[in-house]
This record gives sequence, structure tokens and C-alpha cells, in this order.
Amino acid sequence: MEAVNVEQALSLARKPNGDHPSSSTLEAQVLLARILNRPRAVILAHPEMELSPDQEQRYRHELADIRAGVPLPYVTGWQEFYGRRFEVSRDTLIPRPETEGLIEQALMKLRRVETPRVADVGTGSGCIAVTLACEGKPAMILASDCSYAALRVASRNARMHGVLEQVTLLQADLLTPIHGRFDLICANLPYIPRERLTDLAVARHEPTLALDGGREGLETTVRFIRQLPGLLVENGTALLEIDHGQGQALQSIAAEALPGWGAGVKCDPAGLERLLIIERSGG
Repeated sequence: MEAVNVEQALSLARKPNGDHPSSSTLEAQVLLARILNRPRAVILAHPEMELSPDQEQRYRHELADIRAGVPLPYVTGWQEFYGRRFEVSRDTLIPRPETEGLIEQALMKLRRVETPRVADVGTGSGCIAVTLACEGKPAMILASDCSYAALRVASRNARMHGVLEQVTLLQADLLTPIHGRFDLICANLPYIPRERLTDLAVARHEPTLALDGGREGLETTVRFIRQLPGLLVENGTALLEIDHGQGQALQSIAAEALPGWGAGVKCDPAGLERLLIIERSGG
């Protein structure tokens, strides 16, 4: 059988296959670059480069996954976040650019504290905890998740980026078993209303445990807010990623559960509510 070259392999991705639509050229290029272990620019400059039979079989298999709707990061096993590559699996959410806004807010807070203690609740792949360990260099970070499988991925990411000794991993239900006080608590918790999950493509492949926020999408976040007393130092901050339209309700809940504290909402560049910011006032 004649070997398939890069140009022919890319043409396969552009052709519909039965009920499956064509794949994007960029996705096909990423798959080929990974399989051939060459930079994408190299394979584009050498369309005559041939695939071995094993490489071709692997490419066709992964291309079929993409056509079936499997997100590219689950096929390649990684996703870029805040300039770093993170391992992902079906047990973790895929890190998204929207969450980088939480990182920016967190780094602003960390710059004002000499030896900050940080908690990342619902750490998933560990992208928040590891990024803060690399960028903000806090004294310690506690990264918790209820999923042991997710924590294993987070551990590998912490090791890969050289911060495993700085990040303590804990299997926990939100803040329940956590003791001590923190200058900063970050959380990207499930916040999608349950009835919306059936309509979202993300729910077909990413873990429901990390998406399902209950009937109105607030269930997990409300539990988290009510656990905050006693865990934030004076002038400490909690940052929670939220869904658009949840800001007013969550501010009211925070005002009731945390009297004397402050709560506000920050929108992303598109004008959508993205972060709930809770501040414990000093005094």
C-alpha cells in the first residue's frame, strides 16, 4: 500500500465522511504535528512528508474522534492556559481563556500580600493552582477536588511545571475538611443550570460533575459561600467564576451569609458576568 503524505492526510480531514462533517484544517494540522513529532510549521512546509502505516492508522482514528465531536484537547491530551501547556483528561474540564480573568485578579491580590496562603477549590486539572504557583509564588497553595481522578491529573501538571512541593492536593467536598485561614480562595465550581446541560455540547464530553450546578446553577456556589466564614483572613479575597446572569442573586446570598463583607461582580471583555469577588473587610 502506498504511503500517505501530509498533503493527502490533510485532504482527508476536509472531506465529509458519512454522517460526520469535515474537520477543521487547524485541528488536522495539530493532530499531524503531534503524531509526526514535528512543529506544525515544519509539516506545512513539507507536504510531501510521509506517514508510516502506524502513524496513518493513529491519525485516522484521532480524526474520527474529532469528527464525532470529541474536543481536540481530549484527543491530544493537553490544552494551553495562561501560556503553559496542561495535561487534561475526561476527568477534568478543559481550561478556557475565560478563566484567565480569574488569574489576573488573583495575581493582583497576591502582589499585595508578602507570604500569601492560597486555596484553589475544585482544582480539576490544577491549571489555576499551578499557574498561581508559577506566576504569583505564594507561600503555599492548597488545591482540592472531590474527584480523585482529577487530582491525579493536577498532580502531574504540578510536577511538570516544577511546583509540586508548593501545591498540596486534597480530596474534599468544597471547604468542608479544610482548616486554617487563607489570604485568597479561588474556585471554578459547577455553575450551569441542570436543565441547560442537555443543550450544551460541552456536557456531551466534559465531566458532568464539574458542570452541573443544580436546578438554578447556584447550588454548589451557595454551599461554598456559606463555608467561607473562618477561612479567609481579614482583608482576604474569594474569587469565584460564575455564569452570566447569576451575579445579582449571588451578591444577595453573599450579603446574607457574610454580613459586613463586600461582594461585587466583574465582567469579562465581552461584558458578560464572569467573576464574583468577595472581600472580608478588616477590623
